Amino acid sequence: MHQKMVRALAAVLGWLTSAVLAASPPQPLTTQLANGMEVIVLPDHRAPSVVHVVWYDVGNVDEPAGKTGVAHLFEHMMFKGTPSVPAGAFNQKIAELGGRDNAFTSRDYTAYFQQIPPKGLATVMALEADRMQHLTFDPEAFAKERDVVIEERKLRTDDVPEALGFETLMALLFFAHPYRNPVIGWPTDLAQLTLEDVRHWYQKWYAPNNARLVVVGDVDPQEVVALANQYYGAIAPRPVPAAATRTRYDEPPQSGIRQAVVMGKTELPTVLLGWRVPALRDPDQDRDVAALVALAAVLDGFDGARLPQQLTKKKALAVSVEASADVQGRGPGLFTVSAKAAPGISPDQVVAEINRVISQITQDGITQAELKRVVRQYAAQQVYQRDSLMGQAMRIGMARAVGLPLDSDERLLALMATLTPEEVRAATRWLDPNQLVRVDVLPQAYGKPGEKP
Repeated sequence: MHQKMVRALAAVLGWLTSAVLAASPPQPLTTQLANGMEVIVLPDHRAPSVVHVVWYDVGNVDEPAGKTGVAHLFEHMMFKGTPSVPAGAFNQKIAELGGRDNAFTSRDYTAYFQQIPPKGLATVMALEADRMQHLTFDPEAFAKERDVVIEERKLRTDDVPEALGFETLMALLFFAHPYRNPVIGWPTDLAQLTLEDVRHWYQKWYAPNNARLVVVGDVDPQEVVALANQYYGAIAPRPVPAAATRTRYDEPPQSGIRQAVVMGKTELPTVLLGWRVPALRDPDQDRDVAALVALAAVLDGFDGARLPQQLTKKKALAVSVEASADVQGRGPGLFTVSAKAAPGISPDQVVAEINRVISQITQDGITQAELKRVVRQYAAQQVYQRDSLMGQAMRIGMARAVGLPLDSDERLLALMATLTPEEVRAATRWLDPNQLVRVDVLPQAYGKPGEKP
């Protein structure tokens, strides 16, 4: 019975992959307002709901030296009111519509989103257009919000050794590129940010010609464009630094292994390994990048993948292990492997086994069955994403924000489906041991000498 179920599941996954590759998902309507603001609308009438997201083409990569964290701190200030919508009223109005809202800042972009019933779309646009132009900057509100962000950093990073370890990994991977800076900012920079810093950030970047509107849900595209013209189209454009010139994209060559140790209040050691790899620029042609995505999935993309199989199940060297290819961004791509050692196991033992697994792929390659499985997994992720209005809006907005086509995920899947096992084996060359960056997060002994951590 078990074998029958396995075969049935494999058949379903095979059909799923073929269906996703063959299907033509609904194409969004894309237009540009006279002031330069891009509008992307994807109708989806399966539920009476709409996701509205305004993306700004600015993230922490655009922060000047000494001002790290200003992009994220300013995101908080966007909820502190305008002359017509006092602080707190924005969220209250969204809640009264029966919706929810939030925002996030990343390395490459900042986004503000709401999910509301269709009847609330005009109200949401009016609110977002208002704070795009008329944000107030109260000194007391700024001081409180800066303290909130400092505390957020303390709780999420400074008091979490693994988070400090990843922050250290990024700082070692990049000596020159701004990806080295944490999105939340370095603590010394956060403490010195001023009200004038966030005001300048707003005036420099928050213009309609540096923004993109993505609307997904139970809407008529032409009606959405008409509303966008009414609310956003009336905002005058302003000069914004050109994307090609506003930040550096180069990074000096790495001349050998880079290593660091982070000590913290953790019970078990964690090892973080990272390599710089190519980023996705053409989802139809970047076969190396597609092979790296497949390689990460072969290492850790399904139950029984190579790293968890060897490290956690067979040899019990780690309690968890993860591999990831982060290749969609304005800057270089990243390939990372992380593992938390099992009790009594040293970081060196864990790293040695990770290296052995990667070397085995370099020498012997992968099987066609493994490759098919990871392609099916990638196809399944896309299907699940299409089931969510928010997932579709995020997929479209993120791709567009880093200069990729709206359907880059579908194109990348089609490219992955043409890969050979040999191409995935060859992708291990990017995981050069001499280009490795390694950070060990170790338990910190505290208290009396000789006490266990």
